[in-house]
Amino acid sequence: MMQFVSGFGTYVIPFLVILTVLVFVHELGHFWVARRYGVRVEVFSIGFGPELFGWTDRLGTRWRISLLPLGGYVRMAGDGDVASVTKGPIADADRQHSLFAKPVGQRAQISVAGPLANFIFAIIVLAILFATAGRPFTPPTADQVIDDGAAAAAGIKAGDRFLTVDARPVQRFEELQKIVQESPGRPLAVEVRRGEQVIAMTVTPRASEITDRFGNTRQVGLLGVRSLKIETRRDNPLTAVWHAGTETWNLTIGTLKALGQIIAGTRNSDELGGPLRIAQMSGEVAQGGLVATLWFLAVLSINLGLVNLLPVPVLDGGQLVFYAAEALRGRPLGDRAQEYAAMVGLALVLALMVFATWNDLVHLKVVDFIGRLFT
Repeated sequence: MMQFVSGFGTYVIPFLVILTVLVFVHELGHFWVARRYGVRVEVFSIGFGPELFGWTDRLGTRWRISLLPLGGYVRMAGDGDVASVTKGPIADADRQHSLFAKPVGQRAQISVAGPLANFIFAIIVLAILFATAGRPFTPPTADQVIDDGAAAAAGIKAGDRFLTVDARPVQRFEELQKIVQESPGRPLAVEVRRGEQVIAMTVTPRASEITDRFGNTRQVGLLGVRSLKIETRRDNPLTAVWHAGTETWNLTIGTLKALGQIIAGTRNSDELGGPLRIAQMSGEVAQGGLVATLWFLAVLSINLGLVNLLPVPVLDGGQLVFYAAEALRGRPLGDRAQEYAAMVGLALVLALMVFATWNDLVHLKVVDFIGRLFT
């Protein structure tokens, strides 16, 4: 805790820089698509609250830096608020340039453009990393073999590198783990490279029972090997983009699975972090160098895109739900319904922020520190 307080500038400045970049990318997605469809963007703001400084471009958009640098927004003609839920009064001369005068399909594209920009940005950042610093991966090598494990019983030795498992080629240790965990008690044909030899054998993963927080049990397979090395491969620009897209997809699916496990109770909700933990991690990765910072930037960009796609009013996903309802009904939802939905959505977002911040305080041992002050 005291280390975090004493290094306040070390954590806060990288956090604000990273957040500003991600918010700019997100809002730029909305801005660019809105402009393409002829919607007049009145304000492009980084941060909320009073304007610190800004300028107005030739098309009338006010670009501004605001006092509270914890987010941002674009306000388009016809918006009644920064969430684009309620409609403000629209002058006849401005009606054709209003967001709500556009077809529902175009409005949906404007909403989804922000999260999409975050995913594209993550792919670009990862592609640059893969083409320059290289792509890290865990090789499918048995660096350690547990004496009484399934691998040892099958004759696998330390240093063996898995080539295929169950007739499927494996290039990363995680791929090996996935196949094994899905095959408890089932014999698997494997090929390993040992020195200059390729050896075929059969291994049967040991069945292990795990229990979630609700008492539900399931079986997974265990092989009894560990990989302790990290390798890197530098890609050419074309394959770097391909692998960056694949990595972005894997990170997205992994995040969704983790969120689903937290909701289902099979994963500890303490892992859900908020702004304080992100600030701490921002400072730590910034001290780790440019490569670590860019990795963190890409991962956060993916998470920002995912969060904004949640079907919660005041988020882009909530707007998409409104537009889907409008497309089905043939007319928009009433202003009252949108206002109530926005209030519920805002309450959910605030509750999530409070919960995540509490987790941060516990993680950073702030709660224990405050408790000691009053004991």
